[in-house]
Amino acid sequence: MRKAKMRKRINWLIAGFAVLIMLAGGGVVATTYYSTTVVLPEDLALPLSSTIYAADGTTQLVKMGEYNRNFVTIEQIPDYVEQAVASAEDRNFYTHGGLDYVGIARAAWNNFTGGSKQGASTITQQYARNAMELSGGYGRKIKEAVLASKLNEKYSKPEIMKFYLNTIYFGRGAYGIDAAAQAYFHVPVDKLTPAQGAVLAAVIKQPQPDEVTGHKGYDPADNLEAAKDRWNYVLNGMVEKKWLPADKRPVEYPEVFPPNTACATECGINTPVGNVVNYVRDEMVEKKICSSAETCVKEIRDGGYKITTTIDGKMQKALEAAAWRKAKGSELSDQPANLMAAAVAIQPGTGRVLAYFGGDNGTGHDYAGKNMEGTLTGGHPPGSTFKIYTLAAALEAGIAVDSHWDATPFQVPGGGPKVQNAGRNATCGKNCSLEFSTVQSYNVPFYHVTEKIGVDKVVEMAKAAGVTTMWTDDNKPYDLVKGSGKDSPFDTYVGFGQYAITVLDHATGVATLAARGKYSKPHFIAKVEQKNKETGAWTKVGGEQIKVEQKIRTEVADSVNAVLEKIPEANKDTLSGNRPATGKTGTWELSPTSSDNAHAWMVGATPQIATAVWVGNVGDLKAIKDKNKAAIGGNGLPADIWKDFMNAASKGMKTEKFADPPKDFGDPDAGNGIAPPPPPATCDNPIPILCPPGTIPTQPNQPGQPNQPGQPNQPGQPNQPGQPNQPGQPNQPGRPEGGGGGGGGTVSPTPRTRN
Repeated sequence: MRKAKMRKRINWLIAGFAVLIMLAGGGVVATTYYSTTVVLPEDLALPLSSTIYAADGTTQLVKMGEYNRNFVTIEQIPDYVEQAVASAEDRNFYTHGGLDYVGIARAAWNNFTGGSKQGASTITQQYARNAMELSGGYGRKIKEAVLASKLNEKYSKPEIMKFYLNTIYFGRGAYGIDAAAQAYFHVPVDKLTPAQGAVLAAVIKQPQPDEVTGHKGYDPADNLEAAKDRWNYVLNGMVEKKWLPADKRPVEYPEVFPPNTACATECGINTPVGNVVNYVRDEMVEKKICSSAETCVKEIRDGGYKITTTIDGKMQKALEAAAWRKAKGSELSDQPANLMAAAVAIQPGTGRVLAYFGGDNGTGHDYAGKNMEGTLTGGHPPGSTFKIYTLAAALEAGIAVDSHWDATPFQVPGGGPKVQNAGRNATCGKNCSLEFSTVQSYNVPFYHVTEKIGVDKVVEMAKAAGVTTMWTDDNKPYDLVKGSGKDSPFDTYVGFGQYAITVLDHATGVATLAARGKYSKPHFIAKVEQKNKETGAWTKVGGEQIKVEQKIRTEVADSVNAVLEKIPEANKDTLSGNRPATGKTGTWELSPTSSDNAHAWMVGATPQIATAVWVGNVGDLKAIKDKNKAAIGGNGLPADIWKDFMNAASKGMKTEKFADPPKDFGDPDAGNGIAPPPPPATCDNPIPILCPPGTIPTQPNQPGQPNQPGQPNQPGQPNQPGQPNQPGQPNQPGRPEGGGGGGGGTVSPTPRTRN
């Protein structure tokens, strides 16, 4: 009884002393009370991280920024989590008026005596200190007390607890209880258990090691024994305050995930999906969410955005599994170190980029897109894959797919180079149909087609499909968005892919054709959100605006797709379940004097997914050869990557077919092909000398067999025209396929330096 009375007297003395001190500082108090506005959590100038998600809005692709903070409402925070925090930091929180008179007095005493030890503040005072960034001893305590009083007058205890839990630092880069729940347990705050809530409450006192005192803090990853001791302290306090029944008290320390050191400041940038950030940045500038391209990355890092992209998480993983050297079992995992792949998948009709692989990480060279490296770089010569645009341009000009063209190699007049079919003899000679020339990837007919319709028509068709930039032989970029085919610096060799384009642009072009000529600008952002300061809800500040334009006539696109559907079958690249698909392979030579390839491609689509795949070099150009030292063509590694990805990405999708092409579309007589002479007439007499010259005598009648035509009756036998291979026959082993220069056609020698 005597001890209780003594304790009560001491408390009154301390309170009186505190009041005296506060009265002594009355001027400070009055000034602080009337001049200071209470800062709410959402108004605090703390840096916020941003998170970039896949299209499902939950799969994290990239985290940007040093700190992670998510605002939550008090309803989202379980009662036992709030109570655990009160037990750890302020057990009288729900009953006092927001002030800690003992702490104020202690601060004043230390201030007068030169001491350094400071007492614990209430939760209300702690929030006030953090909100106003207060520092110092006695003066800080006075201001804390004033602000705490204002908070206590204006807001309820649950509201003050919400302010506190949305701003307090828990270590691991996590500000606020929800970010802490994610950092320590990989769950949102509303999924925390009482045991987990107590772990987080215990961390608040010192979330990370202190270099000055040497204390390791209370993060169980740094100081498990001390963390468990404080965890027990928190739980015991909850039982003592009757917030937690004794029989419900956890007895086992919960499993805590180790800190994700790779994501301590940023996560995902150093992975293939990191390349997406560059496109997100550009689109946020374009949408005026960011103020400028130069500052946008910093604005994203500190702005606390939730960015939902068009990237399909399953497809992204499938593309990385097929194309990334570091992915175990990928097509490149055991290939020579100089090889690099790049690939892009787009949804036809919407322009949504479904998957993107531009290299190992988002900080290096992007092999699928554009790079500003002193000058604009990034394109690769597409070889015969570019013929899809030449074919479309020919159809648009009124040339039929069954028109016939001369495929025999020839010397360009005026001392120009020799145009060839990659060293192959066209089996159809001087009378190859445009369709057959596409399937067999003969270059010579496409040279003649380009010469007939004009280079500008081919370039304009590529532009209509979605190609934005092409590079000249001396690596100068030409902007097709601002320029035109008539002004372009390209020559007739554009018809079979001499001039470099990006993988992203090529995928866009294939998507336009797959969408029956409807172009949609490729984009990566589906939605951008920020927290609403008033309600705490996410507010949409930007989204996708899909604009569909009929850039290529439907009849033209349908006809091109019908031809390209024959090519995957010819190259045995059919998809699982015989899913209909278009496709085109291509290569480009290392140099004008080399037959080795430096670039190999496969492009193709189903009605739902359009994908372009390139395989080439890391850094300087050299011959691309596989682990068996065999030359790589489009029907090798690029086709393997394309098929692996398309099968995985299409799994479970409804099988759709391409539209049938129009009949009798275009002029079948538009080509420069020379028809073979008609076969000689037959003679009914089996005796050659009794038949007219130039006729074929019949063979002697065999028992049960009709008379057969014999050989022409004339001196010397004329060469008979060969029979062309029919569409649907695969490329023969040892023959390069697709692409100008070492893959479907060679232009050599030429003084030009090729990409």
